[in-house]
Order: sequence, then structure tokens, then C-alpha cells
Amino acid sequence: MNALDTTLSLLTAAVLGVVAFRMLQLPPILGYLVVGVLIGPHGLGFAEDSEVTHEMAEFGVVFLMFSIGLEFSLPKLMTMRKQVFGLGLAQVVVTIVAALAGGAIVSYWLPQWFAISWQASFALGGALAMSSTAIVSKMLTERLELESLHGRQIIAILLFQDLAVVPLLILVPAMAAHSGDIVQTLAWAGGKAVLVLFVLLVIGQRLMRTWFRIVVKRRSQELFMLNLLLVTLGAAWLTDRAGLSMALGAFVAGMLISETEYRHQVEEDIKPFRDVLLGLFFITVGMLLNLKLVVSNAGIVLFLFVVPLLLKFVLIAGLARLFGSTTSVALRTGLALAQAGEFGFVLLNQAGALSLIDKELLQLILASMVLSMLISPFILAKSDAIVMKLSSNEWMMQSLALTQIAARTMSTRKHVIIAGFGRSGQNLARLLSEENIDYHALDLDPDRVREAQTGGANVSYGDAARRESLVAAGINRASALVITYTSTASALRILHFVNELNPSLPVIVRSHDDVDLEKLRAAGATEVVPELMEGSLMLASHALVLLGVPLRRVVHRVQAARDARYESLRGFFHGASDASDSPDAMQIRLHTVVLTERATAVGKTLAELALEDTEAEIHSMRRGSRRLELQAEQGLQAGDVIVLRGTSEAVARAELRLLK
Repeated sequence: MNALDTTLSLLTAAVLGVVAFRMLQLPPILGYLVVGVLIGPHGLGFAEDSEVTHEMAEFGVVFLMFSIGLEFSLPKLMTMRKQVFGLGLAQVVVTIVAALAGGAIVSYWLPQWFAISWQASFALGGALAMSSTAIVSKMLTERLELESLHGRQIIAILLFQDLAVVPLLILVPAMAAHSGDIVQTLAWAGGKAVLVLFVLLVIGQRLMRTWFRIVVKRRSQELFMLNLLLVTLGAAWLTDRAGLSMALGAFVAGMLISETEYRHQVEEDIKPFRDVLLGLFFITVGMLLNLKLVVSNAGIVLFLFVVPLLLKFVLIAGLARLFGSTTSVALRTGLALAQAGEFGFVLLNQAGALSLIDKELLQLILASMVLSMLISPFILAKSDAIVMKLSSNEWMMQSLALTQIAARTMSTRKHVIIAGFGRSGQNLARLLSEENIDYHALDLDPDRVREAQTGGANVSYGDAARRESLVAAGINRASALVITYTSTASALRILHFVNELNPSLPVIVRSHDDVDLEKLRAAGATEVVPELMEGSLMLASHALVLLGVPLRRVVHRVQAARDARYESLRGFFHGASDASDSPDAMQIRLHTVVLTERATAVGKTLAELALEDTEAEIHSMRRGSRRLELQAEQGLQAGDVIVLRGTSEAVARAELRLLK
């Protein structure tokens, strides 16, 4: 197969795999791994394990490390330094030490099974220490647990793991070097790393901001993108020439750009390259897996899957408990991080390329890592039930939390339940207090809850998306419920419980835009407040008042838009910059159609066209500079401009009916 054949095979497989796993609500990374197993030389043989695939995979790691560098922020690290450099460092170091001890014991007692060097044990320990940032962060976000105690702890450990990859990528090749003096080899590798980092950080830091300003002043998106690729790959080339990893140079380049004002733009521009190439990397990892070998050694694979998973869980949970976490938080942290991670495959690939690990053993370890990642979403989904069974006091802690919520609301009636006590929730609480209306807020950020309670706010730690929390908050006695954060999934869950517990309770939901407006209304929301719509109304009202429009008329227009449920504001003309803003096909949009002389609609009336069948509607019509009335008997002529409103599919159907 030539380069084009290989690339097309990988891309086709990637698309099909991601579609399938998205339909199953599983992370795409697992789809890439499974696809690699199926199409690889040990599977159906559609793709070869060639130099081309390895080069593409390496670029995926380069862009991943660049993205990690963009997130590397000294202020962020300082605020989490105890957890990052305390718990995170301890987790990585203890895992590597445990792997070294385990390798020594196995090599001594069972040499006929596993005879591995201490260098291989070190590499395996580094790989074992990694957890999947992609899977865990996605699951925490979906479960609204990023700001919980265990969520913060998990993110801190993941952050240190990402940082630890950089020195590990330097140490593993240095240890694998065939040299009698390992200290001298490591010293030489360290010296080169310090020299290259000095050049990049000291000289590069001074040049980066100035150079980016020069490029940005040219006002060319194409030039900006080319410059970004040049900086990323140039830094990777420099470290590669110095005998270090390409990933290290990319990481430093990302770190340099993170200190400039162009960080967020760069982060958005680099995503397509990172995601596509990283997907190809995981496919190549899956291609390494020999299913026949795995099946014939199913017992060993099961052992390598179960034992590291349990040991890592116990190790992380124990360390978290040692660092002062409660039992439930420690258990949740261990469950979330017990699986293998993306960088574990990077380190394992490196160890395999350096011939540190026997190829057959590498296959078995790869299989066990893939299995641990496959099972990870299910472990996280069932983490609450698992913690309940493992922790004897978890029932008591949760009961105590619910009891505290109930105690604060026991004597309260006709109060407002506020789901989420961020800025919007706190502003709502202040206004309710000024009107002498009782409220009770639920929030999952323990620091915020503690600060607010001390300040006199009526707030409790609890998840509003749980049935028990809503009951404890007095949902049967409440006069209204307001969801102040923008999460459609959580809002739908709360609405489900409201319909079950108190169907007549008015529920006001905050959303980001109008994409999920109908979905939330159908689920039972009394009012949905899209913040983009409200922002537009406020902006327009201030502009109209400043232009001399009477305040009463402005207030009337704003109220009319609200009474009509923002219907007149729904839909807008999409441009190239809106392509990634909201990929949901159900988003309402405006689309302009100009009638040509051969258009089917010419000579017909709106009633004859029956556009309502297409589920789109006419927003406005124009003939020259004159605006036409939207009447059923309105006839259409060539040159008329019609603005359609509806979903992408509905607008496409309406345009087809107008023109053909």
C-alpha cells in the first residue's frame, strides 16, 4: 500500500468507528482503538503497520503535547499546588516504584513467565501511572462533578500525569541506551534537555510574542495557521535533532504561546489537527494488537487487566486518604483513575520501539490497557453505587447531607428552589431576599457553599439533579424552581423528577441559546431563558433608548419578544465563523433565497406553494427595496428575495420547493 492507500484506509475506518461509538454513547477514543484492532495486520488486514502510519501517529502525539502545553499555567498550578505536586507526584512516583518492585519480584520468582529488565519495569510503571484525561474529564463534565471535591482532586492528578509525561519521555530512551554508565547517559540526556529548553524558553519567549504580533498584523487567517504549524513542528524538530522527543518540543511551544494573548485563538485553530492525528495514533495502537495471541493467552490478559486495575485503584484511593480526603472522595478518585491512559500508550509504544519489552508481552499489556479503557465509562457511571457498597459510612454521609438540607427547609413553604449557586443563582437569591421571598439553593461546589453559608446565604451542598436532594429541599412545598446553570442534560433530569414529584411546580430554565428550547419546553419547563437572546434584547433596548426611542415603546417591544417566547428573535444568518459554534442540526437558522426566472415559485402564490409542509416558514420577503406583506395570496416574481427560517433540513426542503 502506498501513502494515499494507507491514509484513505485509516480515515475511512476512523469515520465509521467514531460514528458507531458515538451512537453507543461511548468515547471516540475507544472507537479508534477497536477500529485499529479490526483493520490492522493482525485483524482483517486492511491497513499495514508501515512507516507512514507510525509517522502520522507520532504527529498526533506532537499536537496532543502542544495542547497540553497551552493548558500549562503557573497561576493555575499555584492554586492547586498541594494536590498537583503533592498527591499527583506521589501517585506517579509510588506507581513507578511499585512497578519496579513488582518487576523485580516476578523476574526473580517467575523467570519462565516474565523476565523483564528494570528499565522495562520503569517504562511499564510510567505507562501504568497514566490515566485517560479524555475519558475522565468528559465523564466528570457530563456528571457535573468537575467542581466537586473528588472532581478537583481527579483533575489535579491528571494534570500532574500530563506534566510527568515530559520527563518520562526523556528518561525512558536514556535508560534504554546501551551504555555501561547509566548515570553518565542520564546526565548527558539531562544536559541536552536543559540546553534545548533554555534556548526555547529564554530566547523563544522573547521572540514568540513579537513574532506573533507581526503575523497577526497581516490580518490573514491562512498565514496565522501556517505560522502556528511552523512554530509547533519547528520546536518538535529542534528537540528531535537534539536527541530528545518531538513531543517535548511541542509541549514547550504550547507553553510559550500560552503566555501570549493569542492562546485561545491558537487552541481553537489547532483542534482539528490534534483530534484527527491523535485519532490516527490510537488506530495505530490498536493495529499493534494481535487478537489470536490475546485469545490464546486469555488468562494472562485477564490477569494483566484485573490486577493493575485493582492495584491502581487501591493505591490512588489510599494516597488520597493519606492526603486528608474523606473515604468517599478517596474511593471516587481511585475509581475514576484506575484505568489506563492515552500517554500510557505513548510510553508503551516508545518502550516497544526501543526493544525494552518482548513483543508478545507488549501485545498482552496492550490488550489489558484497551480493556481497562473500555470498562472505564461503566465504572464511572456506577461509581456512586460502588462507593455505597465499599464505604460503610457513605450512606451516613449522604443521609446527613440530605438531613441538613431538609432541616434548613423544614419550616419553609412557598419558597423558591435554586439549582446552582453560581453568579446567576446568587444574583437571583439577592433579588428574592429584597422582595422577602424565601429561597433555598443547592450547589456542588463545597468551597462556594461554605463561603455562602458563612455569609448568611440559604444554600446547601447537594445535587439538584438527584431525586432525594429535591425532596429534601421541599419540592412539594415550593412555589417555583429555577435552574441557573446551562446544562440541558441536567435540566432534563431535574424536569423529569419535577414531573414525578410536583407536576404543577413552575420551572424556569436557563440555557445558552435557542438550540434546546423546544426540547426543554416539551420536558415541562414553564419558561426557558436563553442568555444569548436576553443579551440581544438588553443590547437592543439600550441602543434604542440612546437613539431617542421612548422608553415605554422599548419596554413594550422587549416584553412582546418575551411574551412570544423569543420567537421573533430565533434564527440568524450563519457564516463561516458559526460552523463550529453549534453543530446541532436542530438549530434554527435564517437562509436567503433569490428567485430566478426558471424558479418553480415564480407566478405562484404563497398558499399554492404550501411551504408549511416543509416545516420551514418565511421570515420576510423583499422585492427590490420594498418589503412584501406575508399574505397567503401574495404572488411571487423573478428577482424576489425570500428569507426562510427553520432547521437546516427544513430550510433545504423549502428552498428546493421554491426553486425546483
